[in-house]
Amino acid sequence: MSSIKNHVQLIGNVGQEPTITNLESGKKVARFSLATNEYYKDSKGEKQTETNWHTIVAWGKAAEIIEKYAGKGKEIGVVGKLKTRTYTTDDGNQRYVTEVEANEILLLGSK
Repeated sequence: MSSIKNHVQLIGNVGQEPTITNLESGKKVARFSLATNEYYKDSKGEKQTETNWHTIVAWGKAAEIIEKYAGKGKEIGVVGKLKTRTYTTDDGNQRYVTEVEANEILLLGSK
């Protein structure tokens, strides 16, 4: 049961080319946005699409997979957990950012 306490699964399309950073430790980190679509019918019976954008962070092996295979528009599956971090802007305001930290990447769609 503990494995579902902070568990996220998403299937969507990569929004823009991922940003890959090589850290001094030799580890890689990939950051990118993922668009997920939900479809529903409005009160007139017309099909509507709602798009949600998620910020994804992948480390190590997952980042390498993103770097090699997941460009803009690619459909992928992401399994991970939510992480929230804070930072202070130059003008002293505190900001909160919630991201999905990816543990697994599944490549979907056509090549």
